[in-house]
Amino acid sequence: MTFLFYLFLIINTIAFILIGYDKNLAKKQKRRIPERTLLLFVLIGGTIGSGLAMQIFRHKTAKRSYLLKFWGIVILQIATGCYWFYFKK
Repeated sequence: MTFLFYLFLIINTIAFILIGYDKNLAKKQKRRIPERTLLLFVLIGGTIGSGLAMQIFRHKTAKRSYLLKFWGIVILQIATGCYWFYFKK
């Protein structure tokens, strides 16, 4: 259980840093981190880190296509969690 906690913490920290770094690249008009990479970290468990970074850095909060994918992943994660909690005993 401790391993999973640290893995979750590391993934969310990386997701947070990537969003912040991508915002910095956007300000400098340099080559950006692909959205696919950012969303991959959301998918593998970096939802909280990405969500916090989006709010703190005000990044990707107005891009509708990204937000639809982000919230789609969040809904998928919640549904999966509910399934495992209620039906996988």
